[in-house]
Amino acid sequence: MSRTQWYWPVVVIWLAGIGAAGQFAKISVTFDQIGLLYPEAGASLGFALSILGTAGILLGVVSGVLASRIGIRRTLIGGLALSAVVSLVQAMGVSFDAFLVSRVIEGLAHLAIVVAAPTLIARVAPEEKRAFSLTLWGTFFGVAFALFAWVGRPLVASYGVQAMFLAHAIWMAGSVVAVSLLKLPEDAPSAPGGLSLRGLLRRHWEIYRSPFLNAAAVGWLFYTFCFVSLLTLIPPFIAPEWRTFTVGAMPFMSMVTSMTLGVWLLRYLSVLQVIVCGFLASAGAAAMLLILPGAPLVCLIFAGALGLIQGASFALVPVLNETAADRADANGVFAQAGNLGNTIGTPILLGVLAVSGYGGMIVVILAALLAGAFAHLGLARARARKSVIR
Repeated sequence: MSRTQWYWPVVVIWLAGIGAAGQFAKISVTFDQIGLLYPEAGASLGFALSILGTAGILLGVVSGVLASRIGIRRTLIGGLALSAVVSLVQAMGVSFDAFLVSRVIEGLAHLAIVVAAPTLIARVAPEEKRAFSLTLWGTFFGVAFALFAWVGRPLVASYGVQAMFLAHAIWMAGSVVAVSLLKLPEDAPSAPGGLSLRGLLRRHWEIYRSPFLNAAAVGWLFYTFCFVSLLTLIPPFIAPEWRTFTVGAMPFMSMVTSMTLGVWLLRYLSVLQVIVCGFLASAGAAAMLLILPGAPLVCLIFAGALGLIQGASFALVPVLNETAADRADANGVFAQAGNLGNTIGTPILLGVLAVSGYGGMIVVILAALLAGAFAHLGLARARARKSVIR
């Protein structure tokens, strides 16, 4: 691929990734309207959102192994196509039970996309542009939520939830066409061993114990544990007149910092150093939130500091792993850690909030951020020891 034409494939894959994040956003942003569509769901309605992450928690590593065997390009196109079909079915209007089944299938499609897409970006972007490209990729979740909030909700208000599902299906179908037209590299199946249960369990163990394959995932677990949960639980502690603006601006602030300060720092610091700086700066902002509970400016500083972790974490995978198969495995456990952090963060902090109040919640977040920094430093020492042994 021409070194001057790398940006077009990166942008196309990023746009496809926004559609993948839309699998979460289309339910989260319009959750109240989903409840009106399925009034019989009752308390089970929450599964419409949370069940999507189940595939990531259970099959994250498996998806990386399968992607490297099937082919990364085929995996991406297959995930996009499956997502388009599922959204089209949802747009037709199905029972709530069938809708939940479709969300499980959609979770598999989401997993295929988020494993294959950053692996391909790392392949097509020249080395000097790889960190920037993967930092851009790291914004796909925040951009999707903003897009569905600004465009999706008005669409639902005018034409109903099923119109939004149809629009999402069209977006994913368009992504299939766009990605198929790109001249993306395709790897031959390269994962060692078979697909037996024993082989998959062995590969899980190899990935979990490797400080190269699991490094980005370990840090990402702490990041997702803190960011989504705080965004969910902090609003009542922000002054009412600033609440809507602050909560809406926090994901945007994270994206802006990632693409500006984060990219600038990568010119002078290593990817790992930027991530550790992000964790330490976020911990400092959390300490400020103890002194100034719910202060809007501090909340934005906190989100901005987390943005350093966001972009650089995706860039760490190709830095530590050279082959496409290893990168796919690393992105698989990365997706697994992210889904786990998103799933357990809010319930745990909600429990802490109920027992220890606001201060206890912030202390747990502060501890998690410091743990993320020290985990990265510990894994770096482990990698250094392995390099010496080699």
